[in-house]
Amino acid sequence: MNHINCLNYLPIVETFHSVQGEGVWMGTNAFFIRLAGCDVGCPWCDTKISWNLKKHPEMAIADLVDEAVNAKPAIVVITGGEPLMHDLQELTQQLKLQNLQVHLETSGAYPFSGNFDWVTFSPKQFKHPHASIYEQVSELKVVVKDESDLIWAEQNATKVSTKVVKYLQAEWETASSKDLVLQYVLSHPDWRVSIQTHKLLGVR
Repeated sequence: MNHINCLNYLPIVETFHSVQGEGVWMGTNAFFIRLAGCDVGCPWCDTKISWNLKKHPEMAIADLVDEAVNAKPAIVVITGGEPLMHDLQELTQQLKLQNLQVHLETSGAYPFSGNFDWVTFSPKQFKHPHASIYEQVSELKVVVKDESDLIWAEQNATKVSTKVVKYLQAEWETASSKDLVLQYVLSHPDWRVSIQTHKLLGVR
């Protein structure tokens, strides 16, 4: 089985109302739904609490939609964990019935599901993306620790539309990665530097 949720319920780490901290939609009023479960295993992950889905309660999709509506956000961001471990069709359908703009943040490691207005794709070498993700991508964001990640970034860039906005994000625990990203962007103008502004602002 590719999907692991029970119908009408999803395992939830947290929901919160903040601003989008990264990418094209940086600074936008956003309601976040963080789903539990991830087996990609990024060593630098700042949400490792989300990895074990059994440690998090299941929440009714109807209640998630009610929370999102009450927040009155510009966008609803479904993130994780790895959200595509779950079938996202019902959740996204119900959100869009409320005229909400729905975004996804994913490594693409599982088959694509759901109806999204924007898809931020952050492929990882630890668990390669499923082929179904590439035609859905709006924004490509690759975390860079060393030069092998730059090669990985370019490999994935060849598989998405030329209209996709492309970002490189330094792995902040590796000091050399910041200069690596900056110098690469300065010599490859089709890429942009991604900055996690929510961490600079001290918000979630």
